[in-house]
Amino acid sequence: MSEIAIDVQNLSKRYRIGLAEEQHDTLSSAVVAWIRSPLDNFRNLKKLSHFKDDEGLDVMYALRDVSFQVKQGEVLGVIGRNGAGKSTLLKILSRITDPTSGHVEIRGRVSSLLEVGTGFHPELTGRENVYLNGTILGMTKAEVDRKFDEIVAFSEVEKFIDTPVKRYSSGMRVRLAFAVAAHLDPEILLVDEVLAVGDLAFQRKCLGKMDDVAKTGRTVLFVSHNMAMVAQLCQTGLVLEGGRVQMRGEAGEAINAYVQNVLEQPASAEDWGHKDLYVDSFQILNGTDTLDTTSPTRVRFRIHVRRQFWQMVASFTLSNAEQTTVVREFIRAPDDYPELLEPGVHEIELELPPLWLTFGQYVGSIKVAGHGIGEKERFETDPLFFSAKGGTTNRTGKGALPVLTPSCDWTIQPVAETHNA
Repeated sequence: MSEIAIDVQNLSKRYRIGLAEEQHDTLSSAVVAWIRSPLDNFRNLKKLSHFKDDEGLDVMYALRDVSFQVKQGEVLGVIGRNGAGKSTLLKILSRITDPTSGHVEIRGRVSSLLEVGTGFHPELTGRENVYLNGTILGMTKAEVDRKFDEIVAFSEVEKFIDTPVKRYSSGMRVRLAFAVAAHLDPEILLVDEVLAVGDLAFQRKCLGKMDDVAKTGRTVLFVSHNMAMVAQLCQTGLVLEGGRVQMRGEAGEAINAYVQNVLEQPASAEDWGHKDLYVDSFQILNGTDTLDTTSPTRVRFRIHVRRQFWQMVASFTLSNAEQTTVVREFIRAPDDYPELLEPGVHEIELELPPLWLTFGQYVGSIKVAGHGIGEKERFETDPLFFSAKGGTTNRTGKGALPVLTPSCDWTIQPVAETHNA
């Protein structure tokens, strides 16, 4: 069994939420409150370190009874919605904040990149901040000297290395910060959702660097909302929901569980009161939450129109759990449809050929746009989630799954060997 690099047991982090300031209507009540304030302050101070599970709305759990282990050399993706506790977990692992209860055991030197330019001093130059940040992350001056040229080349800020960091763009700061953290040669690398700041080329470079780090037997914890990055980089996944571990498993399984969790949450209601054009009753006719993609897919939705539009354009988009767009079909009104879209309810159906999607979770959405006199009205539906069946799974068990898996006939036949005269 591989050595455990990170061991998290029953980890909880609780915060006390600030309450509204008490208002006093009379002078006497204000005087009484002032006299009692030292006692109240003492009680509140005790509450900061003594929590009870039934203390009411002024206590918030960022993490609650979180337990998991990460093996040495494992690349773990931590995913979940905003407020699920992902960043709090990484801050505890980085020793930026202490847990309320539970414990963490980390075996190895940790390098973390949690926020853009963390540890950078705005008045210092990029060169000075490389040495400063390297020291904060545990590098010796000799290590920084040895890797300085490589760090600067990776960050792509050579021209500005002697410019104060306060004049850097956010993209330049994150490139330099990531370059320092990635070249520390840590046993454990913690990366929060910071790569979204960089451009696509730099994101690919960072993914390649983290992949190189993982291949050398070091451990990576990667927090991201980009499921494509998680699927590409991570071997396993940890799904957090409401500060608790919802599931822990293979990266693909974790991504599907995350999407399913979003599906189970009630969709936010769109305020249609001010909309002159909106969609309801969006449904896939040949499946509810499970779709047989070996058969044609029929989509139906209704458009409610409250005033006259000169033209209407609608689109159907289908994406997989990794946020890759599989289908985007634009639906324009047919020639025999009235040029003017009159007030009322209009029903539209779209039939797609067999899609032969890989098993997994998918999301569909409808967008409509109506062109009025001198203005344009837009509306997008809440996403519709469903599972796909009828395609194929990864038979070899290795590598990433494809998006489409069409049914193909293969023929193999021997070819007579020819010899040159």
